[in-house]
Amino acid sequence: MIQLSHVLDQEKSRFASTTGRSSEVFKASKVQTPFGVHSNYRYIDPYPIYFRSGKGSRIRDVDGNEYIDFNMGFGALLTGHAHPVLVEALTKRIAEGSLLGFEFEDSAKLANLLCQRFGLQMVRFSNTGAEATMHAIRFARAITRRKKILKFEGCYHGSHDQLLVSVKPSIEKAGDARFPNSVPASEGVPQEILQNTIAAPFNDLEAVEQLMRRHRGEVATVILEPIPMNMGFVPPRPGFLKGLREICDHHDSVLIFDEIKTCGKFYGGASKHYGVVPDLMILGKAIAGGLPLSAIGGKSKIMEKIAPGVLAHAGTFNSNPLCVEAALVSLGRILTEEAMNYASGLGEKLAQGCREVIQDAKLQARVQAIGLSGTILFTDREVTDWRSFLRCSVGKWFSYYLSMLNRHVIPSGTGSDEQWTVSVQHTKGDIEENVEAFREVADIIRRFDESMPVVEAI
Repeated sequence: MIQLSHVLDQEKSRFASTTGRSSEVFKASKVQTPFGVHSNYRYIDPYPIYFRSGKGSRIRDVDGNEYIDFNMGFGALLTGHAHPVLVEALTKRIAEGSLLGFEFEDSAKLANLLCQRFGLQMVRFSNTGAEATMHAIRFARAITRRKKILKFEGCYHGSHDQLLVSVKPSIEKAGDARFPNSVPASEGVPQEILQNTIAAPFNDLEAVEQLMRRHRGEVATVILEPIPMNMGFVPPRPGFLKGLREICDHHDSVLIFDEIKTCGKFYGGASKHYGVVPDLMILGKAIAGGLPLSAIGGKSKIMEKIAPGVLAHAGTFNSNPLCVEAALVSLGRILTEEAMNYASGLGEKLAQGCREVIQDAKLQARVQAIGLSGTILFTDREVTDWRSFLRCSVGKWFSYYLSMLNRHVIPSGTGSDEQWTVSVQHTKGDIEENVEAFREVADIIRRFDESMPVVEAI
């Protein structure tokens, strides 16, 4: 059998032969930019690819290589690259000013659109998901007069201290599977932060109930992605979200759905898809067609507390005309229910095609997907939480990812914990090319030495 190291050497050599300019840019970037990238999640061994342009479902790197893009800005580009309707609207908007420094008249239109589409009563705009989750935590603490947060092990909600806890903990540090340790995800996170952030296992209602009883009267909020997307793609078990709603009601805690990703996976978001209404909802990524806009929305009894000198929320770029226009056009004219159903149909074809390849090649892998998003996990078991994700083989995933790049397909975000996004500009042909590339790559993976130990996910 072909050993993993030999396969990787071959694929790395092929990668290096076609991405020489990216290697040069990486070396130059490292001089003044730590690790050569402006987001840690963009780095991948042996070096990141540097890109120049994108159009439709395709993206082109600095070496002139064209790829079918299923990363789509880590889910932000459900509209696809440079959608002509969006390009035309934003070109006009820029000519009239991209930042006015005051409230923009069309902000009210966007607020109304978001409230109608996502079932919100009131909404405030920010720029990034990290900003929005940071503000939402403050809102929850203000309304409950409590300090503690309960989040789920493996979930990422932006890079601010209070939620940089138990994001990708090692099994050695994580402790008990049902009652995990609160593990800092970065140096610089103060110890007192850990004391106020409780980690829980996803999809385990009983554990959540016990933790809430243990911290009775102390938990301000329970925050989660309805479908965690930083440990692959993990659907909630039947009744899990409904159970969390009941637990939060019982303990008078605020339930926050971080729908930064899922608001672009379902028309109306995961809240509508699963029929569970949170107290606060965080929206972002896909809502503005690739421009930085996020929103915190929810029940008026919480949102109406935001006021000068009382409950802080501010930002120079909040509700800027360029991002507001992008969101109005993206949600109103491009990401229609019909268009999202089309993308979901293609996503289902991709999932089915990948499952067939896995079955034919007898790979130790599985597909977890719903609609337009999903992932391939190199494990023989269902992934239901962070601990089960840790059983996935990172070595096989890395070889899969690099080999797919060599066949001009970006299959997902840059990490074994990421997923694919099918945009409204993808085609049936794009799906077929992805599946055929995977069929070739699967033949490589199939020949791996099966005695290779499973590598812990990072």
